[in-house]
Amino acid sequence: MGAQSFEVISRGKSAKEAYNKAVEIAEDEYGHQQGYSGAINSTPGFRDATSKFAVSRKRINDFIRERLDELSKHDGAECICINPPSINTNKIKTQVEHIVEKGTKKWVLKYVAQSHYKGKLGSFDTKGDAVKAARKYTEETGNSSYVEMQKVLENGNTITAKITYKKATNEKEGEWVFYGWASC
Repeated sequence: MGAQSFEVISRGKSAKEAYNKAVEIAEDEYGHQQGYSGAINSTPGFRDATSKFAVSRKRINDFIRERLDELSKHDGAECICINPPSINTNKIKTQVEHIVEKGTKKWVLKYVAQSHYKGKLGSFDTKGDAVKAARKYTEETGNSSYVEMQKVLENGNTITAKITYKKATNEKEGEWVFYGWASC
């Protein structure tokens, strides 16, 4: 099998996330092709060469061209950060929305017939009804089932709070250029 050089720019919160996104895009575009697509998805991983590039004091295209002369398809990809990410430095990175419903909450005991294969078979007020449903399922399918006691809210919403990510105003993904040789 041969090898083909590639160069791709990808964004993410880290080099690893950017690499994974680039691999996913290549998978979507070229398919897996049993590891021989000639794109970044056929590489065995990556190394960050940002500091090596900075020390070289070369133009990025010249540095990548030289590195491609030295690398092989067995070395994996390399990357250079061309736009560093700005991470969320807020002390509190989440927002909480409390959900309050008027009235009292009443919890009731239910007997839930379940199967490892199908999941919930039904919810019943009595253990006898739940056992009857579980037995019927097991007799029809040959799959084991069981009855579990659960406390369920009779009326209303069981969700009492929603927690969402609070993005910082200066937060942004970084940008990396990945290059190397891939099997094709």
